[in-house]
Amino acid sequence: MIDPTRYPRLSRIESPADLRRFPESELVDVAREVRDYLVESVASSGGHFGAGLGVIELTVALHYLYETPEDRLVWDVGHQCYPHKILTGRRDRITTIKKKDGLAPFPRREESPYDTFGVGHSSTSIGAALGMAIAAQRKADPRRIVAVIGDGAMTAGMAFEALNHGGDVKPDMLVILNDNQMSISENVGALTQMLARLMASRTLNRMREHGKRMMKREGFLWRFLKRWEEHAKGMFMPSTLFEEFGFHYTGPIDGHDLPQLLHALKTLRELKGPQFLHVVTTKGKGYAPAEREQIEYHAVGPFDPGKGLAKKAGAAKPTYTEIFGDWLCDMAVADDRLHAITPAMREGSGLVRFSREHPERYFDVGIAEQHAVTFGAGMACEGAKPVVAIYSTFLQRAYDQLIHDVALQDLDVLFAIDRAGLVGPDGATHSGSFDLSFLRCVPNMVVMAPSDENECRRMLTTGFLHQGPAAVRYPRGTGTGAALDAGLEPLPIGKGIVRRHGHGIALLAFGALVTPAAKVADALDATLVDMRFVKPLDEALVLDLARTHGAFVTLEDNAIQGGAGSGVAECLAAHGVVVPVLHLGLADSYLEHASREELLAESGLDAAGIESAVRTRFGDLVPVPAMRSAG
Repeated sequence: MIDPTRYPRLSRIESPADLRRFPESELVDVAREVRDYLVESVASSGGHFGAGLGVIELTVALHYLYETPEDRLVWDVGHQCYPHKILTGRRDRITTIKKKDGLAPFPRREESPYDTFGVGHSSTSIGAALGMAIAAQRKADPRRIVAVIGDGAMTAGMAFEALNHGGDVKPDMLVILNDNQMSISENVGALTQMLARLMASRTLNRMREHGKRMMKREGFLWRFLKRWEEHAKGMFMPSTLFEEFGFHYTGPIDGHDLPQLLHALKTLRELKGPQFLHVVTTKGKGYAPAEREQIEYHAVGPFDPGKGLAKKAGAAKPTYTEIFGDWLCDMAVADDRLHAITPAMREGSGLVRFSREHPERYFDVGIAEQHAVTFGAGMACEGAKPVVAIYSTFLQRAYDQLIHDVALQDLDVLFAIDRAGLVGPDGATHSGSFDLSFLRCVPNMVVMAPSDENECRRMLTTGFLHQGPAAVRYPRGTGTGAALDAGLEPLPIGKGIVRRHGHGIALLAFGALVTPAAKVADALDATLVDMRFVKPLDEALVLDLARTHGAFVTLEDNAIQGGAGSGVAECLAAHGVVVPVLHLGLADSYLEHASREELLAESGLDAAGIESAVRTRFGDLVPVPAMRSAG
């Protein structure tokens, strides 16, 4: 529970209605208490950090001036939503965030009426808010609609599609651009440069806004001023982009100056039509280490707020992300046709070293997954060998481009798919539960799933050397500690390998589930197969096993529907072979946030769950468990 002696104002805020009872003169102190409480809370439990610190004044101002939840407040991505949750009745549970049965890491409609739109992926806020505004307008509902989007999320096409539509239909809504020059890494691209130039034009903005306030909005002089304003923008400011989209632009203003924020929002709240407010903030504001090291403090584990983050000790085993990053650098030395592409996930996808060693072959395209894939396709057309490094959950956003621009043309693009399967604390929005299903149905694709780090390295080589589209999907975190081959040896495409010869039951495991399946195979004296390839499937091996085993069990950390196990069943059916098959994978539901280990156990995909399911289904084919001595 919150300490009222340390937080005399925040301890009295159970909802935004309580916040609105404070005099405006105390809001700076409220914001200070929220910031101190956020630092204390995240330091004790971990979570997304820097983004929330940067929007505390904005969050306080919005909930103070708008009648939330009746007025709709839509956050983009949701990394910055911790202060929002603190002020909307979830203050005392904020340390449970990202934990099993705790608060969701992002805004979630089921969690609170103040979370008006569920998010986790970027660039959805303007489109969602536009839909809400039009629906409210059709019902003659006077509620106000506000979307808050970061400058990183503004690099995605969806944001501009929504602006284009909004400027056409002209609803009453406000878009707030939270400009901190960061997403997870530094922002890139021409839009970032444009916003930086806008930052340099604050003096002109102050002059024109003062002039507007001094004059009545009518008559010849007002019309002259408006026309002068457009010419002045063209002369002194770098862009009228947002106004050309049909939004009235205000800013840039200091997002940490609460009185200035309140003044601007009070004015914009009463205006009709689409409004655009440009707010400049600092990621990590108010906590010096987070301001200095904005990338490191984007998301953190528990730490001592007096000392900051401790330096990470070297892990005993490398992560799959690190395996990929090292392979990428090794292959780049061996083949100068290799180019690496990331949609704004340099750190998360393991590209930091590559970006430093081969900057001329490194391309961060911003939060633009669709463009990343088509950009890679274009490179492949001219003989380059692009590697698109992307999270499984984000590849979903570029599915049409994967099919239409890459696979249909049989282009030579390798997809390195990180965070496949159960991701864990980030919850359902980030789970990589569907990639095997949506990849294996696409013609021309080669789809691989490694069971350990060395297989991952060899599969990446296999996919890179293959002439055509290929994908290697690997999980978050570390593997088994397998020794790594120094070279760049490929695997024979479409060939699985029997890891253990047994009797009765064959366990056909894909990817990360080979490890728990090995324990079950030992316990049941079953055959264990590391299938390696989801597509093309090793049909010869499957049919050979069918002749010598009484039942199959397929295992994958992917949705059962349409997944790797479905490929095994389709193979058997196509050849008229009848073998009982138990498919173990992820059920037809969304899994909530918890650790990866907790989610595997919940899904029955740990060793104990797999063995129990096999014994229940095929009890007559497995040995009876040995009785333990009472002594």
